[in-house]
Amino acid sequence: MLRSPLVCGGSGVARPTLYVAITNHGFGHVARTTALVNAIRRQVPDLLPLMVTAAPRWLLETNLEGEFIHRPRALDLGVMQRDSLQMDLTATHAKLLQLKAMAPEFIRAEVDFIQQNRAQLVLADVPPLAVAIAHGAGVPCWMATNFGWDFIYRSFGAAFDEIADWVSDLYSGCDRLFQLPFAEPLRAFPHKEPVGLTGAEPRYSAAAIRAQLGLTVPPERTVLLTFGGLSLAAIPYHALADFPEWQFLTFDAAAPDLPNLLKLCGRQLRPVDVMPLCGRIVSKPGYGTYAEACRLGIPVATIRRDDFAEGPILVAGLQAHHCHQILSHEEFFQGDWRFLHATPDPPQQSAPLDTNGNLTIATAVAYYLNNLSQP
Repeated sequence: MLRSPLVCGGSGVARPTLYVAITNHGFGHVARTTALVNAIRRQVPDLLPLMVTAAPRWLLETNLEGEFIHRPRALDLGVMQRDSLQMDLTATHAKLLQLKAMAPEFIRAEVDFIQQNRAQLVLADVPPLAVAIAHGAGVPCWMATNFGWDFIYRSFGAAFDEIADWVSDLYSGCDRLFQLPFAEPLRAFPHKEPVGLTGAEPRYSAAAIRAQLGLTVPPERTVLLTFGGLSLAAIPYHALADFPEWQFLTFDAAAPDLPNLLKLCGRQLRPVDVMPLCGRIVSKPGYGTYAEACRLGIPVATIRRDDFAEGPILVAGLQAHHCHQILSHEEFFQGDWRFLHATPDPPQQSAPLDTNGNLTIATAVAYYLNNLSQP
């Protein structure tokens, strides 16, 4: 939907409008970016976010506070996956070559959209084309991430070098990068500013959610199983039979009906909303899940993911800064979940992570937009 942003009163000053580009890879980037937009809106109440993502509108509505415009566009690819762990590199390479060939057309269309809607800033996590789009429209491009897609693609071998070089070249034009914790070196970005953890916050009290869901099991025996928007093809749900007095929570609509497994899909809840009910989170490596768990102080049991370049960096960051258990694929997928009876390992470093990344980034964006809007 195209429209021109509203103006403030009769002054003719354009309403603060932010073009928000979100990578087309899973739901975690949507969750962490919408949390930033919510934080920005608290400082810029009349903000109009233009949410540019192929993610479904219901996901944006679940996470965003206030009005927004959804432009359903995939500005990048990420990695083609069969589920949350299995990648298809052949299909990924072919699709990336198509994206590169179509990039000029994408850029022209988005430049027109930005200019028509009078957006004053691009905030991206972290589609490479966002930089070229912003500069084509004559506005800055700021990004917030812990990794770049060039870093991921280089790890796939020589066949991806050309694409990785193209992505690095695009990133090199980024005007300002907010470097999140658990980050790779991000060498392509010339202007990096380290910030604290970002992520969504629970909207309800733990007591209210426990009452709503009718939960009676205490937190130390309540476990959230969360594996991202793609879920997993082979979660060994039979393992739950060994824990009849425990309560497991999942957002996996395809999960079986089990007496100690509660499916939360369709309840307008997000993983972060139920995290405070739990004494443990079982997850794949993911910045969003790790960050929200760290911010809430809930231990994480995680599967390794060494075939994805971000995976070892995330796991090392979790070990350094948070209570954790690192699971082999055998431990998890064979269904012997004795790890739930063990005490998580303490963080390897004593200094806590900064958890104010949302506020830091929101303050910078608000300052920029508010100064632009001065008559």
